[in-house]
Amino acid sequence: MRVYTTEEIRNVVVVGHTSVGKTTLTEASLFVSGATTRMGSVEDGNTVSDYDEDEHRRKFSLNLSLIPVEWAGKKINLIDTPGYADFVSEVICGAAAADAALILVDAVAGPEVGTDRAWSIAEREGLPRLFFVNRMDRENANFAGALARIREKWGTKVAAAQLPIGAEAEFRGVIDLLSMRAKVGEKGDDADLPSELRTAAEEARSALIEAIVETDESLMEKYFADEPLGEEELLGAFRRAVVQGRLYPVYCGAASKRIGVRELLDALATVAPSPAERPPLTADSEELHADPDGPLVVRVFKTAADPFVGKLSYLRVIRGTLTADSHVWNATKNADERIATVFVQRGKEQMPVPKLHAGDVGVVTKLAHTSTGDTLCERGHEVVLPPITFPNPVFSLAVKPVSKAAVDKLLPSLQRLLEEDPGLRLERDPATGETILSGLGDAHLEVTVERLRRKFNVEVELALPRVPYRETIAKRVTAEYTHKKQTGGHGQYGRVAIEVSPLPRGSGVQFESRVVGGAVPKEYIPAVEKGITETAHEGMLPGIELTDIQVVLYDGKHHPVDSSEMSFKLAASQALKEAVQQAGSVLLEPIMLIRVRVPDEFAGDVVSDLNGKRARIHGVTPEGGGVTLIEAEVPMAEIQRYAADLRSLTQGRGVFEVQFDHYGEVPPHIAQKVREEYQKALAEAH
Repeated sequence: MRVYTTEEIRNVVVVGHTSVGKTTLTEASLFVSGATTRMGSVEDGNTVSDYDEDEHRRKFSLNLSLIPVEWAGKKINLIDTPGYADFVSEVICGAAAADAALILVDAVAGPEVGTDRAWSIAEREGLPRLFFVNRMDRENANFAGALARIREKWGTKVAAAQLPIGAEAEFRGVIDLLSMRAKVGEKGDDADLPSELRTAAEEARSALIEAIVETDESLMEKYFADEPLGEEELLGAFRRAVVQGRLYPVYCGAASKRIGVRELLDALATVAPSPAERPPLTADSEELHADPDGPLVVRVFKTAADPFVGKLSYLRVIRGTLTADSHVWNATKNADERIATVFVQRGKEQMPVPKLHAGDVGVVTKLAHTSTGDTLCERGHEVVLPPITFPNPVFSLAVKPVSKAAVDKLLPSLQRLLEEDPGLRLERDPATGETILSGLGDAHLEVTVERLRRKFNVEVELALPRVPYRETIAKRVTAEYTHKKQTGGHGQYGRVAIEVSPLPRGSGVQFESRVVGGAVPKEYIPAVEKGITETAHEGMLPGIELTDIQVVLYDGKHHPVDSSEMSFKLAASQALKEAVQQAGSVLLEPIMLIRVRVPDEFAGDVVSDLNGKRARIHGVTPEGGGVTLIEAEVPMAEIQRYAADLRSLTQGRGVFEVQFDHYGEVPPHIAQKVREEYQKALAEAH
């Protein structure tokens, strides 16, 4: 593949709901452009874009894929992304490398949940948007219906740029409304406008022209003065409106039949912006324009592992020119990196090129320090681009290796997967000792575990994480304990008297000595404190930490020969246990703050469901655009499977985020049940 200039490049992220034909469209684009001689299919598992084994098995995309298509003297970098919600991090990575978003919509279903998600990501990145109503050959395909629903959602900036010729089994081509030319068949042959569509085409053309002139004052004056508008003049204004995000054109076709695909590529080559036409990125107060002659700035937008070539860093050249056999500076990590070969990536295939100009995307291999989101630049011209922001994980599972052999391999293998997937998090829960893997949903973690097994030969068991319950006491009490043991030689002797009081939530364990007269010698007081803190940490029920208490050592007794640090530590431990038994323990549970965004029509159901999960609702706030924000406090134990619950409640259209807030008391009837289950689990473990 030849090296393209900045003006010849079009970076387009292909987004939309799952199973609307994104991968099929990229496959058809490769075929009609002559890059491939045979068109693969998702069902047969032989597309260029979906090359991962998991993708073949599941029949949908899990990873973004770069599909460069050479068309009309331009290089259109199509970035194929998954539509399934659990893999939205890949869409975010793709959008970070793009200059425009192509949003696919099913001709039968119209805009769906994934369409909303794709739109919001494109909006956040400030990307110009084009729509493609796909699968016009399906039964019940309805372009007018899909267009009406898109306009209903996103307003009058949405305008049809084409009309379909026929529908369902009769779908055979498209009418370009600006040129009023008909294109039929997979080769896009010129044809006369069907007479039965002429009136509809003229009306649609008038609507498109009105939408265009509204974005251009000089054209508007000519239009209202009934002066003729030339095709070139209209096309120029149309292009400016799309590039500026003031118009969202709608195209149509059937990617599986390759009808409308050539015309869509023509539109992307003509209408989509080049990197030079996009607003500059700002980093460290410096504006970065897509200037191929400027100091080098590169963003790494994805990391992947190839079984044959090792670590792949997907990157976009923001400014300057990236050349093979060079050195770059990782400004994020303050480290030098060597660029050996620069590749253009097509699916899993790497094609070496001597350089990439500003605005182009490609891949380099085996960078030692670089990860997703890092900025590479020239030493002496260091800038750090803002990080790519990803959603917080909402679903967690405890991960445990099946065999002893897998214990040492588990964490390094998971870390490798975390490098590839910024939607994952890994942590060790200090309260329960479990290794917790978190992601964006159950399918996300299932795929991660499958990759762990396939790539690293590590088998794991998954379970819901243990809720890190804690205990405190209900009232102030005093207790004393004498530890004595007589054996041959020195014995053991230590007596402590303590007062234990409840403290406010979040206070932890506080220790104080008020011993007078040397009843407990100073050198033994640290041993008393250690006995208290260790016993509180272990808990009365092993694993349920005792917290929010103040322990005051007010008296004791020692023996000049038999006393020791160990004696006082054991005495303190037993005294604390007796105090808790007298005071009565109170079970505490982690309370989370949850923020749920749902379409207005589901707000009532979601609030009702949260109330059933012992939530305390803080607010239900309409945010506009048909979205309601629900904020609440809810026990962690009630929402461990909330990702699946919310999906079923809202047809997949709700999103939420959750964070720890505080510990609260567990209602007595639930506390009793928790303790019984805990004791049963402990008995089974032994």
